[in-house]
Amino acid sequence: MELKRVVVTGIGAVTPVGHSAEETWRNLLAGVSGAAPITHFDASKFKTQFACEVKDFNPGDFFDAKAARKMDPYCQFAVAAAVEAMADTGMDMETADTDNIGVVLGVGIGGMKTFEEEQDGWVKTGESLGPKFGPFFIPKMIADISAGHISIMYGLRGPNYITSSACASSGSAIADAFNLIRLGKASAIVTGGAEAAIVPSGVGGFNAMKALSTRNDEPEKASRPFSASRDGFVMGEGGAILVLEELEHAKARGAKIYAEMVGAGMSADANHITAPHPEGLGARLVMERALEDACLKPEDIDYINVHGTSTHHGDISEVKAIKDVFGDHARELNISSTKSMTGHLLGATGALEAIVSVLAVQNDIVPPTINHEEGDEDPEIDYTLNYTFNKAQRRTVRAALSNTFGFGGHNACVVFKKYAE
Repeated sequence: MELKRVVVTGIGAVTPVGHSAEETWRNLLAGVSGAAPITHFDASKFKTQFACEVKDFNPGDFFDAKAARKMDPYCQFAVAAAVEAMADTGMDMETADTDNIGVVLGVGIGGMKTFEEEQDGWVKTGESLGPKFGPFFIPKMIADISAGHISIMYGLRGPNYITSSACASSGSAIADAFNLIRLGKASAIVTGGAEAAIVPSGVGGFNAMKALSTRNDEPEKASRPFSASRDGFVMGEGGAILVLEELEHAKARGAKIYAEMVGAGMSADANHITAPHPEGLGARLVMERALEDACLKPEDIDYINVHGTSTHHGDISEVKAIKDVFGDHARELNISSTKSMTGHLLGATGALEAIVSVLAVQNDIVPPTINHEEGDEDPEIDYTLNYTFNKAQRRTVRAALSNTFGFGGHNACVVFKKYAE
């Protein structure tokens, strides 16, 4: 069976550094950090009191207030990013074959804020008044409802579901969307992910695991991948959406094309519920599988947007895997972790970093890994590799690879290259 070619024709994002894909990209190139003290709740008693929140978000800029009341923040971020991405495609929804356009999103957790609020209401009123839960509790909280809202908004009747593989969720979703299109199961798919876990249980839970940075005095410098002084990741939130489209379908309607998606890989570490394989075995396998799927050699890749969470074991194992896969070419690559600026968007991180990879390919520029200081080198990190420290670098980016890894040992990798006829 001849596989169909798949291209990116629309992007949208709501992130800690921008309310659109364009604003996010501009701030990433400038090295802007989205980290600041938490405003969503009083975090003064928590070990970590900062995060990369989406700032001044107004759902009314994207959809009406009545619709917003039926959505948890994670869902609002997903729908807002989808509104931007769909507009970006230039697709005429009056004439589009909506029976063959789907929605496949990745969500790691779902409606945490909704769950907390409803449970808090039960605790406060349950004994005296009996059960009191809102009628929208369940449809606001469940992780799949984001895909449902987007489908309903645009009348999209193609494949519709979410993937959940922890922090690899939206990477897995993009891989699924890619495969559905090239197998002829859909002409286009709205894909990506969203997350909004900056709530007491989210921060408290990750604190209990000792996973989060506690650099409360300098939050903007807390996410520092590949530096010896890193002390954990910084939580982020937001939504990021790509519209993937079958090439001939896109050409027939005169769509602009950002890049071509050419490969995807998945693997498992089979090692530990939260820690990566110490030798990067799962990370190596997922990159090898993505390259094989893309029919590319290691030397065809110019940029890797790494998972790069700013955790000790994670950074070290990913670098080992890159060296194993790319050999001598690893020193010719640009590598960067944009989590140094956005924080870790959990289930949405793969989608945001896929957009970054697409824009790097389109614009021939690599965003930086910020917060590295001279003298802060980790003896277990190989600094002969180019981590694009502190300043964006211009270079030809023929193809880019983006890694996402999740608790449970879930790994996803996607590959984009310059589009050519």
